[in-house]
Parts: sequence; C-alpha cells; structure tokens
Amino acid sequence: MNAPQPIDLDSTDERIVELLREDGRMPYRALARELDLTEATVRARVRRLEDSNVMRVVAVTDFEAVGYEFMLAVGVQVEDCTPEDVARELAGFAEVFSINVVIGTYDLELLVVAENQAALTELIYKRLAGVPGVRRVVPSIAVNVLKNQPDWVPFHQPAEGSSHQSAEGSSHQSAEGSPHQPAEGSS
Repeated sequence: MNAPQPIDLDSTDERIVELLREDGRMPYRALARELDLTEATVRARVRRLEDSNVMRVVAVTDFEAVGYEFMLAVGVQVEDCTPEDVARELAGFAEVFSINVVIGTYDLELLVVAENQAALTELIYKRLAGVPGVRRVVPSIAVNVLKNQPDWVPFHQPAEGSSHQSAEGSSHQSAEGSPHQPAEGSS
C-alpha cells in the first residue's frame, strides 16, 4: 500500500478541522451550511483530509469516566534485545495506550492506566517487569491531570521544517482532528 501524499491545506481545510474539533459529530450538511459550500464539496474535502492522514476519525474517552483510577508515565530500561522488540510486546497490554522509543535515561516511555491500586501493582511489578528484555520499570503516577488534549496540533503555529504548505504559502504541520462521525457499529 502506498504512503499518503502530503497535501496543501487552505483556510477551508483548516476551518473544517476546527469545526470538527468543536463538534466531532457535526453532519456534512451542517458543515456545508457553516462554510457556505455544498455538502458534496465538504464530503470530498473531509475524505481528502482523512486519506492524507491530516485528520482521522477517532473516539476520545476520559480514562476516569470508564473506570480507571490511575494514569501513569512509565520509563522502561531494556537489556539483551532491542527497544522495538520490547515495545511490540508491551503494546499488546490493554492498559498501555501510548508507547514511544526514546533517547535518554529510559529506552521506552509508556502511558498506562490502572483500575485500582491492586491492578496497578500487578501491572507494574509483575506484568510489565516480567516481559523479556525489561531491565527496569520506573513508574510516575499522575496525581492531577492538568491537561489531556488529544487535538493538540495547532494550525496557526506551524512547526519548523514542516512539509505542508497552505495556499497562502505558510507552513502547516499534519493534524489529527476530532471525529466527524461515530465509529462503525455505534448508534
């Protein structure tokens, strides 16, 4: 399968993403009315944004609302294998919602959730630490989540070296927007 090609973003594309960030279930008809475009044009633009990976449809949940008491950042030091091999194994854990290979004190950085203290202890000291290649696990519990913003990509603050150019010629970073329709199978 071919990798998505970068696209030029114009002010209409940015406005579509902005509106969908405000209301991820906004129908194409309402988007069209807001933007003074046809529904077919909006549908085509949204599809183009999705196909190029500038925006994707996702469901965002609040970890506390679905029963998790703890959110942690976990540093992992690896030995006797590659960080990528250990990362692939750890990525299979349902509680791990982000995993990155990093440079620094740790080889991997994870973001995980746990339902309660007992589940936290089991996850950290038995399951994560028991994965072959894990040398050391260093958890940091989030005691107060001050910001958890899944739509963080700022359109009007371009990243240096960005490969996306708008019609006006300013750089833009690829963005992941909010959902525009419910996930398959939801009502």
